[in-house]
Amino acid sequence: MQLYTINTGYFKLDGGAMFGVVPKSIWNKLNPADENNMCSWALRCLLIEDGNRLILVDNGMGNKQDQKFFGHYYLHGEETLEKSLAKYGFTKNDITDVILTHLHFDHCGGSIERVNDQLVPAFKKAIYWSNERHWEWSTKPNEREKASFLKENILPIQESGQLQLIQTPTSNLAETGMLGETRFSENISLRFVNGHTDMMMLPQLAYKERTVVYMADLLPSIGHIPLPYVMGYDMFPLTTLLEKKSFLQEAFSNNYVLFFEHDAMNECCSLKQTEKGIRQDAIFNLAEL
Repeated sequence: MQLYTINTGYFKLDGGAMFGVVPKSIWNKLNPADENNMCSWALRCLLIEDGNRLILVDNGMGNKQDQKFFGHYYLHGEETLEKSLAKYGFTKNDITDVILTHLHFDHCGGSIERVNDQLVPAFKKAIYWSNERHWEWSTKPNEREKASFLKENILPIQESGQLQLIQTPTSNLAETGMLGETRFSENISLRFVNGHTDMMMLPQLAYKERTVVYMADLLPSIGHIPLPYVMGYDMFPLTTLLEKKSFLQEAFSNNYVLFFEHDAMNECCSLKQTEKGIRQDAIFNLAEL
């Protein structure tokens, strides 16, 4: 198995929303804001070459939205999904599977593209993977979260016939909120967490004698490792806190590699125990493993 970092650009979100109850005097040192209180965040995806499968985890924001939409989120940078794939000799038509951690627009917007005013799958030969509960949650969204679930990113996947829904685990560790895992392939399992949104999936990979976990929005960046640093976007922040506490202890104890989707400056890290709790240790790029 071989892993590749796929950068699809950067976007901006309000720093206060990204760090929740943490004061700006603290979080601004971690990710300095511009004059509008906006911080830059990565749209970093993961490409997995696993036997005869080429698996893409998430796919960024895409480019089919209108000018008003991008005026809110300031998509910027020179990197795109296509350029990043081409760097490793691949195209979108080579992708066999797309694992969608969840269906917020900054994670699945590249799934669908607009061609001759028609919404069609961007990965024509791929199976798109979500799960039963999250699909139900995203297609019948609550009022608070519905702005993140854009029907043009989601419904055409099902209409194309390329959608597969993973059965969700029923076991639940009540003291942590952490659900069970589902085996996706020999080297890949999917962890389920509920704090950010219902049934978000975190791919966990056995790679070069290490365990790599794609953090999605459980830990968007290194700056979110301290337990109280929970996004204002999370549906169930206390659940997120419990999930983080459980996961970070497991990850530290087993020397996991954390791969960050949204950290604009840091791609991966390991963990260490400190007087203040578990914090990042070595910071490195995936290619350095």
